[in-house]
Amino acid sequence: MKRYILTLLAVMALFSVDAREIYSLNNDWRFFFKEENSGDAARYVNIPHTWNLDALTGTGTYRQTTASYLRELYVPADWSSKRLFLRFHGVQSVADVFVNGEHCGEHCGGWTAFTFEITDKLRFDNYNSIHVLVSNAYRNDVLPTSTEMNLYGGIYRDVELIVTEQTTVTPMFYGTDGIMINQKAVSRERVDAEAVVYLTSTTEPTCNVTLSVVGPDGYVTVRKSLRAKTDGKAVSIPFAFETPELWSPSSPKLYDVQVVAEMDTLTIRTGFRKIEVTPEKHFMLNGRTIPVKGVTVHHDRAVVGSALTAQHSKEDVDLIRNMGANALRSTTAPHAQHLYDYCDEQGVLVWVDFPLTQAPFLSDMSYFSTHRFEDNGRQQVREIIAQNYNHPSVVMWGLFSLLKPRSEHMLEFVRELNGLAKRLDPSRPTVACSNQDGDINFITDLIVWQQSLGWERGKISDLGIWQELLSSKWNHLCQAVAYGAGRADIEPADVAAHTHHRGNNTTAIWQRNFHEGYVAELIDNKIFWGIWLNNMFDFGSTRYPSGMKTTGIVEMDHQTRKDTYFLYRALWNHSSPTLHINGKANPYRSHSDQTVRFYSSIAEPVLLINGDSVKINNVGPCQYESDVIKMHGENHIEVLAGSQSDRMTLTIGNVLKSR
Repeated sequence: MKRYILTLLAVMALFSVDAREIYSLNNDWRFFFKEENSGDAARYVNIPHTWNLDALTGTGTYRQTTASYLRELYVPADWSSKRLFLRFHGVQSVADVFVNGEHCGEHCGGWTAFTFEITDKLRFDNYNSIHVLVSNAYRNDVLPTSTEMNLYGGIYRDVELIVTEQTTVTPMFYGTDGIMINQKAVSRERVDAEAVVYLTSTTEPTCNVTLSVVGPDGYVTVRKSLRAKTDGKAVSIPFAFETPELWSPSSPKLYDVQVVAEMDTLTIRTGFRKIEVTPEKHFMLNGRTIPVKGVTVHHDRAVVGSALTAQHSKEDVDLIRNMGANALRSTTAPHAQHLYDYCDEQGVLVWVDFPLTQAPFLSDMSYFSTHRFEDNGRQQVREIIAQNYNHPSVVMWGLFSLLKPRSEHMLEFVRELNGLAKRLDPSRPTVACSNQDGDINFITDLIVWQQSLGWERGKISDLGIWQELLSSKWNHLCQAVAYGAGRADIEPADVAAHTHHRGNNTTAIWQRNFHEGYVAELIDNKIFWGIWLNNMFDFGSTRYPSGMKTTGIVEMDHQTRKDTYFLYRALWNHSSPTLHINGKANPYRSHSDQTVRFYSSIAEPVLLINGDSVKINNVGPCQYESDVIKMHGENHIEVLAGSQSDRMTLTIGNVLKSR
């Protein structure tokens, strides 16, 4: 039984708790699959955890099934006057929670937090059992019903025990801390806002509430007190202050908003900014146009699957910023809060999707005209907006992605969700990613065209004609473009015809040429408020023969950068120079006729092959290439530009023998 004891709780049993306390319940869970039917089969795991890691390595089968997580929790006698809550930050995809055999509730949706009060189900001064039944099996009433991504299954985000007084800011409001900061009017001169607080009490009908707003400089900007009802309904506390320090990518200033309700104290970190988007001025923050350079980010990485930590989030954002991108899209659904916390601090713009999406498979249905499906969609929209509302980095809500409007019922539901999002949060625009024609493109505030010319169809050069049509016919839309390419799971329509000497790694060159072609066509565009790359990282997908989708410009380990990463770094990162020779992942070639291609953000680079200077041609923005050169044996290649250099050794001959 000692394995089940939460050490910190056992220590706290000796003391009384004066206010809200939060304890991690990540350790010492027993896990087993439902079909194992025996506690003897259980293994000990720590949270975050997912049961499909073997599928990532090819050593196991991807499982969509049901499993159990169990642990014991000692609750001290001193807590008998408290209220206790369990918060799960993410369970994929459906969770049923039991305490001492009693059902606390069900949650359907794999990417949002949820909280249950367990006070009346506990035995104080005793051990209590927690049992979480988890399923990642396909269901037609839990969104998304169509996706390329693996739904790994498991309690893959943190679990917490929250201990409060009888009167408290409720942790039950859609999985949040119960405080929403509404930004009514924001300018460089003044902020008008309100704190919306949800209070609950088992003993008092009203309580004293104090609001404090602390600026980035550490000084209290606002302090207000009032008496408020504790019936769980919204309590509005208006506030205003002059000469704010506004949040922006170049200056991500953050404020601490503290709410004290009797003995309960909570602090929310947020920032103040004004978002506007127009066809003429594009995306504006605080009255200034910001060209959006974004990447799409999925929800896993090699080795850990979807069980991502705060350190993983930091590494991902740092890599995105190092490339020069200023925005990321949480595709299909939100990431964990620690990702957005770091985006708040670093000034990265965020687009958060709702899980209404269509994968490119004929067998999939993305929409079911049932009450259960639509109710789940509404629930997830409410949870996603509430849980990410206070993040200044989150600047738009993604309503849908690549939907095929098969019926008027679907369009009505999409319009309803858009209206719901606008009512819940009028301060942010809605956005959609579309590859279809028709009325579905005129529902959201913003539209992002998913483009595949030169890959699935047509030629890259057709982008010029397409842009002319958009400019002449649809210039009233606030529009952006998204594109990407990877391993040739299908035969590219245009890219293969424009490859250079491919050596033995054709997929890397296909991707490289695709992106170079798009850069050439889009570099001077005047109609798009943003460019979105699909994707930043390769991601796991058992729906493809390779077990992953390889459209990322970084591999699934989130560390190995493909050549294409350096193309965008050369174009987008204006604070740090880029110099990169392409093809280093494939240093063995069978052909003697070779070209050397590299990216440089520094003017007048020099190419040396075996110590000799070689003529180079500027073939595109930040792109250079040599003429065809005869090479034999081992060749030392070096590029110099300013104080920067890059090197590789290229071996020509019998490839298999060389390896």
